[in-house]
Amino acid sequence: MDFSYSPKCEAMRAQVRDFMDDHVVPRLATARHEAEEGRCPFSFMADLKALAKSEGLWNLFLPGLRAGEPGQGLSNLDYAPVAEIMGRVDWASEAFNCSAPDTGNMELLHLFATPEQSERWLKPLLEGEIRSAFAMTEPDVASSDATNIQTSIKRVGDSYVINGRKWFITNLARPDCRLIIVMGKTAFDGSAHRQQSMVLVPRDTPGVDVIRNISTLNHRSTVGHCEVVFRDVRVPAANLLGEEGGGFAMAQARLGPGRIHHCMRSIGLAELALDLMCERARDRKAFGKFLHEHGSVAEGIARSRIEIDQARLLVLRAAWLIDTVGAANARKDISMIKALVPSMLTRVADRAIQVFGAMGVSPDTPLADIYTAGRTLRLADGPDEVHLRVIARAELGDAGERRTRVSEYLAPRRALAQA
Repeated sequence: MDFSYSPKCEAMRAQVRDFMDDHVVPRLATARHEAEEGRCPFSFMADLKALAKSEGLWNLFLPGLRAGEPGQGLSNLDYAPVAEIMGRVDWASEAFNCSAPDTGNMELLHLFATPEQSERWLKPLLEGEIRSAFAMTEPDVASSDATNIQTSIKRVGDSYVINGRKWFITNLARPDCRLIIVMGKTAFDGSAHRQQSMVLVPRDTPGVDVIRNISTLNHRSTVGHCEVVFRDVRVPAANLLGEEGGGFAMAQARLGPGRIHHCMRSIGLAELALDLMCERARDRKAFGKFLHEHGSVAEGIARSRIEIDQARLLVLRAAWLIDTVGAANARKDISMIKALVPSMLTRVADRAIQVFGAMGVSPDTPLADIYTAGRTLRLADGPDEVHLRVIARAELGDAGERRTRVSEYLAPRRALAQA
C-alpha cells in the first residue's frame, strides 16, 4: 500500500479544508446557540449545502455515482482523509451531504432499490432535499446480534404490516426526516440469517409513534436518537428493499463503509482535541512553568500523537481493503478500527480535558462533546465486544493455517521434557 494521498485526494482535502475555514468555523457560535434552542436544521444549513454543492463538494462518500447523479464520489481510501477534515465539527458533514445515517441509507438504496424506489427516495437524498433514518436497534433484545431483533414485518395481501419497538434511531427528531428504513423479521423460523428483511417506511405513515428523543451522557442531540413504536404500520409490498430474507446481508453491506466514515471523523475530532491541548499547554502556567514543561502533560501530548497516527494508518488500510477486495473480505480490519478508534478518541479527549481543567468539562470548549462522541461510538454500529469477537475468531482461523509451523517452535522443548 502506498501511504501517500493521491493527487485527487490532496486536491479535495485542500478544498474541503478551505471550505471549513471560510464557511463552517465562522458559524460555530450560531450553531451552538441554535442547538441549545433545539433548532434543527440550523438556519444557515440550506445556504451552506447549496454553496458546497456548487463547489463540487457533494456526495463525496459514494464511489459508485452514476451518470446524472450529483456529486463526485471518491474511493474509500481517498474519502477517508477528507472525512477526517469534516469530522472536526460534528455537524459539518451535513453541509457536504455526507452525514450518517443518510450515507449508509443512500448506499443501501444505490445497491438494492428498484427504479421506482430510487426515484422516490434515493434521488431526493442525493440532492440533499430530505433526511432519513435507519431503524434496527431494539430495547428488548441484545441488538449487537442482529439475528435477535423481534420487530415483525408481516405480509398481508399487497402490504407489509410492521409491529415493534426501536430506539436510538438517529435523525428521527428532525422535521426534514422523510424516510425510515426498518429492519425486522418477515420469518421467525428457518436460517437465522435469512429471517430479516428491510422495508421503506415514509415518516408520516400512520402508526409510526416517536416516544422520546433519548439523551446520551445527558447530551441531547437536535437530530435525535429516538425511541419509536411501530403499531400496525402498513406500507405497500412494493416498499420491500431487496428481497425477503436479505435484510441481514444488506445490513452488513451498509455498516462496513459507514464504520470507516465514523472512524475518520473521529480522528478529525481527536486531532482537534490534541490541537486544543497543545495550545493550552503552551499558554498556561502552573508552579512557575508552562504546562507543556511538566512531564506528565508532555507525555500525554506525545502519547496522543502516537495513538492518533496509529489509528489513522489502520483506518487507511481498512479503506484500501474495502476498495480492493470488498467490505466482506475486509471484515476483520473494519472491526479492528471500530474497536480501536472510539477508545483512542476518549483517551485523547480525556487528556485534553485534564489540561484545560474545569474549563474542559464546560461548554466553553468542544471537549466534553468530543468525549461524549467517543464514548457513545463504542456502542454505535456494534459495541467493542462484538468487534473484538470478530477479530479473535478471524485470528484463531488464521492461526490454524500457521499451526504446523508454530508447533516446530515447541518441538525442541517437548523433546527436552521427554528426555
